[in-house]
Amino acid sequence: MIDTHAHMNEIGKIEQTIQRAKGVGVNRIVAVGMDIDSNRATLSLARQFPEIIYPAIGYHPWSITLEGIEDNLTFIEKNLSSCIALGEVGLDYKTRMKKNIQWEVFFRILLIVKNSGRPVIVHSRFSHKRTHQMVREAGVEKAVFHWYSGPLDILDNIIEDGYFISATPALAYSLPHQTAIKRAPLERILIETDAPVEYQGKVSEPADLVITLREVSRLKGLEPDEVKRITTANAKKFFTI
Repeated sequence: MIDTHAHMNEIGKIEQTIQRAKGVGVNRIVAVGMDIDSNRATLSLARQFPEIIYPAIGYHPWSITLEGIEDNLTFIEKNLSSCIALGEVGLDYKTRMKKNIQWEVFFRILLIVKNSGRPVIVHSRFSHKRTHQMVREAGVEKAVFHWYSGPLDILDNIIEDGYFISATPALAYSLPHQTAIKRAPLERILIETDAPVEYQGKVSEPADLVITLREVSRLKGLEPDEVKRITTANAKKFFTI
C-alpha cells in the first residue's frame, strides 16, 4: 500500500514508525511539506529513507506570511525537480490569511505545477469551489483534493475533470467525508493518513492506513484486497512511482 499523504517531518522515532508501517503492508509513503523548514526536513528524510519515503514540497495556506512568500516559492522552484509532487498547497477559508493573498500565492504555485508537469496535492478546506476552479483554469493535469469532504456537485466536477480525491481515517466518523468517498468512483480515490493528525484523540501514523483501507472497503462494499489493489494502482499512476 501507499500512504499518499503524511507529514513525516512531524513524526518522532521515524525508524520505528517506518517499521510499523512496513509491518502492515505500507511500503511507500508520500511525505508532504508546508513551508521551507518542513520542505527541507522532508527532502532530508527522503534521502535517508529513499526506499520508502517519496518527497513532495509545498506552501500550505496555514504557513503563508507576507514576508515569506518569495522565499518559499523560490525554494519550491529550485527543489521541485527532486520531488514526485508539489504539496501540500491550496486554500483555507478558516485560516487568518486574507483570501486575496491566498489566491495570489496559489495562482503562482499552480503556474509552477503547470510548468513542471508534476502532480499537485491540494488543500481545500471551506474553499472547495474556488480551489477547484483555480486548479482547472490553470490547466493542471494531475491533482488530488486531499481529505475531500465538500459539496457533492463540486466533487462531481472534480471527477469529471479527471482529478482525484483522497480518503483518510476520518472515514470512521466523518459523515461529509463518508458521503464524498461513497460518491467518488474507486478509480479516482487515493488513500492516506495525513499523519500525525489526531483522529478522535489518537495521534496517527502511516500504519493507520489500514483504517482508511478498512473504511473505504466498508463504504464501497468491496473486499479490502480489491480496494488495496485499485488504490495502489491509482497512486502509482498518479505519482509515477
